[in-house]
Amino acid sequence: MEKKGLLIVVSGPSGAGKGTVLAHTTEKYSNLKYSVSVTTRAPRDGEVDGVNYFFKSVEQFKKMVAGGEFLEHKEVHNNYYGTPLAHVQKNLSDGYDVVLEIDTEGALDVKNIYPDCVMIFITPEKFSTIEKRLRGRSTESEEQIQIRIQNAYKELKQAVYYDYIVVNEDAQQAAMDVISIIEAEKCKVKNNKKFIDNLIYGGK
Repeated sequence: MEKKGLLIVVSGPSGAGKGTVLAHTTEKYSNLKYSVSVTTRAPRDGEVDGVNYFFKSVEQFKKMVAGGEFLEHKEVHNNYYGTPLAHVQKNLSDGYDVVLEIDTEGALDVKNIYPDCVMIFITPEKFSTIEKRLRGRSTESEEQIQIRIQNAYKELKQAVYYDYIVVNEDAQQAAMDVISIIEAEKCKVKNNKKFIDNLIYGGK
């Protein structure tokens, strides 16, 4: 049965553990391709250019914007982030499901361009967990932590525009929840019209 590839948009506040959940998801779900974003922020310990992000200078980022190279781009936490358009288009055309990990504003922009995309919001069960995780990773200054906490309130208010909420208290279980969402979406009738046509008109 031919399946239509899905564009999956994942958002959530800093400290929600989105990256960890998606790392487990891509390990368990072979047809899923992670869209690597471009950012102007400095790499954290252990992050690899081209794997976690494409790290660019502000000048390089603005040149990419001028060249129309982004599906969406935004300034978040005083840094620039963008989704490379060519990477998304190629993987979708090759039949892969593509996941974007982006902020809520960028997610709504993508929804306008790809109305059939699947919107998933990842959050811990308690808001206090966000601050605890931010402080525990020791990668931001106090000022940056406060900015991310304030932005978290704003992002949580945008969760009502998403299709699904995944609560991340255990990253492995949250990854299985994401996979369950993808599998359910791929079984929807609207994503299997070609299959139905083949049943009707493809012969016995």
